[in-house]
Amino acid sequence: MENLSSISIFGFIANWSPYFLAFTVFLTVVYFLITKKWYDNFEGGRPLRNKEAMIFLTSMILLYAMYGSPVDILSHILFSFHMLQMAVVFLLIAPLMYFAIPEYLWKHFVGLPVVKQFFAIAKKPLIPLILFNGIFSIYHLPIVLDFLKQSGMLHSAFNVMLFALALLMFYPIFNKVEPQERHMGGLFKLLYIFGIGALLTPACGLIIFAEQPLYQTYTDGDAWLAAMELCVPSGVLDGLTGQGLISGPEYFTNTTPIMDQQTGGIIMKVLQEVFFGFMLGYIFFNWYRNERKDEDEVTRRSVEEARLQKELFNQYR
Repeated sequence: MENLSSISIFGFIANWSPYFLAFTVFLTVVYFLITKKWYDNFEGGRPLRNKEAMIFLTSMILLYAMYGSPVDILSHILFSFHMLQMAVVFLLIAPLMYFAIPEYLWKHFVGLPVVKQFFAIAKKPLIPLILFNGIFSIYHLPIVLDFLKQSGMLHSAFNVMLFALALLMFYPIFNKVEPQERHMGGLFKLLYIFGIGALLTPACGLIIFAEQPLYQTYTDGDAWLAAMELCVPSGVLDGLTGQGLISGPEYFTNTTPIMDQQTGGIIMKVLQEVFFGFMLGYIFFNWYRNERKDEDEVTRRSVEEARLQKELFNQYR
């Protein structure tokens, strides 16, 4: 048996995808051009805040780490790394977009014809909640995941769809487009976060408590090699298999498939709780702050009304 460092045999391109690096750099350049140079072209445009820039850069680094670094190859070798990808991209990067992208850009984006119809679904928060968690659960059915992981185009399309649904799911909580578009108060936002966690639990439970490995692409040599073609150049993979160097994921790790699978479910559940814990804290703090502002405003108006009444009384004495 070898250890995970042996993934270096797949070469530099497979381990540090320059293509995905170029993609993330392109997104970053476009982001800064719009927010630093062209923001005046948008209604309500304003200079970029340092906090927004830092959050966006952090998100792009995380995105590249998940899909462009060796983590991507490891996600095809170990199910635990696959679940790490899922948690970071859909439960961390997706909500961070609401803090990284200025509200005027979100307003413009959500106002586009087709996009407007898509985000209109979020006016009924239960729908995006069920959509994301339902599709996420379907994605992790063994027959579905094994099929998608052996088709590069379908696998990428499904991940893009899941990311779009994750954005939609977090829209009722974090959007800053228009005050009237904030569909839920603080209490309902807290309950909404608990709802996401509750709906994710069955999929994690199935994975954690399964008595045998569920996915052929992590256990069967032929299915695994087909899945590896998604992230390793075919020439490199053919050379390694032709020489009899590798035949399955067991070459890279001593971890048993069932232990790896259970670890993946636990990673997803633990990271979910960590990310949601920060979200709950953020929502509660803002809810409390807004309630205090409302109380202070009511008090100020009462004092002002009392002062005016006193002045009127004094005038007619």
